Amino acid sequence: MMNEQAGKIQDAELEIMKTLWAAGEPMQLADIRRELAERRGWEDSTVKTLLRRLETKGAVKLQSRGVYAAVITENEYSASTTQAFLNKLYEGSAKKLVASLVSGGKLSAGDIEELSAMFNGREGGDG
Repeated sequence: MMNEQAGKIQDAELEIMKTLWAAGEPMQLADIRRELAERRGWEDSTVKTLLRRLETKGAVKLQSRGVYAAVITENEYSASTTQAFLNKLYEGSAKKLVASLVSGGKLSAGDIEELSAMFNGREGGDG
């Protein structure tokens, strides 16, 4: 299942995924390597290895010669990792996470007002 694969993406592999997501379209291997060399100082071999791992996991596919595309969307990755985080630390409960943030003083009154507006089906906290 795709969401299960999303949860298996490691931090270094995520840099490749972010590059593909930001492009919004399939990318040439040379462009992926150039961007990650500039942003992370990675060698070509590192990028190739990470792309192979992501391909094995089903997160990217070699679309044509030297052109890679993301299979897992950023939203799928985000949903999967958020659920894994909730399961690991809060017994799968978003309510427990929010309660922890509130009791720990991590949410401002404005944050709480904005979240309340979201829960009540309204746009941002302006009214």
